[in-house]
Amino acid sequence: MRAITRYILRQLLTVSLFITGALTLAVWLSQSLRFMDYIVNRGLPVSDFLLFILLLLPGFLGIVLPIAAFSAVLFVYNKLANESELVVLRSAGLSHMQLARPAILLAIVVTAFVYLVSLYGLPASYRAFKDLQFKIRNDYSTVLLQEGAFNTLGEDMTVYVRERGPEGELRGILVHDASDAEKPVTMMASRGALVQSEEGPRVVLVDGNRQEVSPDTGRLSVLYFDRYTVDVGELRESVHTRWRQPKERFLPGLLSPGASPNDQRYRAELIAEGHNRLVFPAYTIVFVAIGLVAMLGGEFSRRGQLRRLLVAVIAVAALEALQLTLKDLATRSESVWPAMYVLLGAAMIVPFVLLFRQPSRRGESPPLAATAEAA
Repeated sequence: MRAITRYILRQLLTVSLFITGALTLAVWLSQSLRFMDYIVNRGLPVSDFLLFILLLLPGFLGIVLPIAAFSAVLFVYNKLANESELVVLRSAGLSHMQLARPAILLAIVVTAFVYLVSLYGLPASYRAFKDLQFKIRNDYSTVLLQEGAFNTLGEDMTVYVRERGPEGELRGILVHDASDAEKPVTMMASRGALVQSEEGPRVVLVDGNRQEVSPDTGRLSVLYFDRYTVDVGELRESVHTRWRQPKERFLPGLLSPGASPNDQRYRAELIAEGHNRLVFPAYTIVFVAIGLVAMLGGEFSRRGQLRRLLVAVIAVAALEALQLTLKDLATRSESVWPAMYVLLGAAMIVPFVLLFRQPSRRGESPPLAATAEAA
């Protein structure tokens, strides 16, 4: 029995790793393309870019692994059925539980790993990702001024640069400062630079003018200058003062939000994310159980099991959609999150009941005997 379990489990692990690698690579590359602009047009170092996209990996694994385990069960058990190996094993007296044991072991291992990713890997990597993104927006402000585009620095300042010289010199500069909503200021200069000082980043303008419209009279005043410095010190805001998004937080910070205005404003969203971290990894076992029901339940058919495969895929997709719907509703109302556990409990019980139940109609052959007779 151990040899048979190892034989099936080895196939399940191989297929799971292959599917995980393929799906993760596909999703990872598609998401990474969003950040290629940092290198191509904005001059971000390749080492920082690689670290940037590497920190996205744990988030993909937490989503891909349950699907990979489910797909591996369908593929391996369907292959065993098509090659009549399941018929031989059942004829040898193996029960549903014995045939399902390798898949259940796979589900337990994958579930434990997804919990590790969900509770620690995801918040740690996403927090590092957002901190690095924040750092890039501050420390690499000079390279993030894209030529021929309106660049936003902070919340109230917009900078347009016609072209950038090889040594960081900016030419054809327009700066619009709306920090004072009643008296916005527009500055234009033939050249300049964005420099770092001890007090923070500064935009140094050379040979230009400063334009301001009086809110009382509507009169335009223009000041010509040879050199003018614009303070953009708000970009030096500390990483530690930035509000942490739900994905950046560990479980205690989600289930027990702080007293800050943002925490109270997004309290339901934080709590919903915390309970989702506890619920979603367990769906790996549910998905595997659904795959086992499709492959081991009922009688063997030499015509193939396409219908069962489609039903299993639809069931998993519907369950996933329902789980996401409950999470979305929980972000709006705290009273909804208990339903997430109710759905998980029902989804956990039903597949195993269907898999291991005995025939109830009198005179009906047990599944094992019927399978042996079909063989």
